[in-house]
Amino acid sequence: MSKFVVVVVDSFGVGAMDDVPQVRPQDIGANTCGHILAQYPQLRLPVLEKLGLMNALGFEVGAMKASASAAYGTAELQHEGGDTFMGHQEILGTFPKAPLRMPFSAVIDEVEQALLADGWQVERIGHELQYLWVNQAVAVGDNLEADLGQVFNISANLAAISFEEVRNIGEIVRRCVQVGRVIAFGGVLESSQKIQDAAEEKQGIYVGINAPRSGVYKNGFQVVHMGFGVDATVQVPQKLHESGIKTVLVGKVADIAINPHGVSYQNLVDSQRIMDITLEEVNRPGDAFICTNIQETDLAGHAQDAERYAERLQLVDENLDRLMQALTPGDCLVVMADHGNDPTIGHSKHTRENVPLLVWQPGIAPAQLGLRKTLSDVGATVCDYFNAAAPQNGTSFLSQLTTAETGGHHD
Repeated sequence: MSKFVVVVVDSFGVGAMDDVPQVRPQDIGANTCGHILAQYPQLRLPVLEKLGLMNALGFEVGAMKASASAAYGTAELQHEGGDTFMGHQEILGTFPKAPLRMPFSAVIDEVEQALLADGWQVERIGHELQYLWVNQAVAVGDNLEADLGQVFNISANLAAISFEEVRNIGEIVRRCVQVGRVIAFGGVLESSQKIQDAAEEKQGIYVGINAPRSGVYKNGFQVVHMGFGVDATVQVPQKLHESGIKTVLVGKVADIAINPHGVSYQNLVDSQRIMDITLEEVNRPGDAFICTNIQETDLAGHAQDAERYAERLQLVDENLDRLMQALTPGDCLVVMADHGNDPTIGHSKHTRENVPLLVWQPGIAPAQLGLRKTLSDVGATVCDYFNAAAPQNGTSFLSQLTTAETGGHHD
C-alpha cells in the first residue's frame, strides 16, 4: 500500500513574488516565514528545518539552519492574488483562469433570465440598485465582505428552501458570470424577511446581504464555494478515482474541493484534530492520496498575530514528526503552502508569496526541485506517483526524487 500525503500549511509563504510591485504593491516586502522567525529568533522547528524550510526560504534566520539532506523547492502562484480557494484548486491540477471584476448590477439581467428559464420565481428588490429575490427565500447579489466586485453571494433561508436547491441556484449563477467566486449558502431562520432586512449598499455600486447581520451563520449553516473555471473532472481526485485510488481531504480543503468518490473531513479548524485524522488515514490499509489543510496559521495571519502563528507552527512541526514515523518506504510527503499572510506587513489580507515545497520519503536523497511555475506541479506529481492520468495543469517532479531503498521512484 502507498500513501501520498500533502500538508498545506495555509498561508505559510516564503517571500513576495517577483510580480508583486506591479500587481499587489501592498505586499512588497512580504515574507510570512522570514518575518515570523525573525520576530522569534529562538523558535525551533526541527522537522521543518530537516525538510529544508530554510533552503526554500533562501537564508537562515535565528536558530533555524539550512539542511544538507533536504529535497526542496519553491512554487509560484499561477492564480491571481493569493487565495485559499483557488490555491487549492491549483494544487489539485486546475489551470487558473483570470476572473473579471464587476458589480452584480452588470449581470443581473442575464442571471434573472437564466433563473426564470429554469423555472424559479424571481423578483427584483431595490430601487436604483437591485438584487434578485428567488422563491421568496433566496437573495442573489454582491458579496459585501470580500474585496468588492470579486464575489457574488446566494444567501438563503434553509427553513424555507433546501440546500440542494440553493446549490442549484448557485450553479445557474456560476454559469452566467465570470467573477472569481460564487458562494451559495444559508442557515435556518425563523423568517426569510431577516435576509431582506440585512440588505446593504456600498459605494453606490454594490448591493447585497450583510451575511453576519442576516443571521444565516447561527443555525444550520451550509455553504458551497464555486470558483471560476474550476472543473472537477480534470482534477486529481477524479483522475485518481479513475485509477482506483482513494482521495482523502482533511480540513478546509475538504470544504472547498469536490471529492464525490473519496472521503472528506469537513468543517474542521482545530489543528491537532486535523493532524490526528491525517495520521489515522495514513495508518489505514490501502493506497490513498491524503491532502490536509492547516487553517489556524492563516487565521493567525489575518489576526496579525505572529505569536499565535509561531505557536501553531510548533504544533504542526511536532505532528509532522509523528506523521513521518508512520510513513513506510515508498510513501511520499509534501509540505507546502497556498499563498502568504504576513502578520507583520501592516494589513490583514493574504500576501502574494512564493511557497515552500518540501518533499520527504523514507531514505530520500537530497534534491533541488527549483522554482516551480505553478502549485499544480504537486497535483501532477501525485497522479504520476499513482500512475493515473495527468490533471489539466502542472508538471510532475517525481522523476527528480530518488530513495536509497529503491534507487528510483514509485511505480
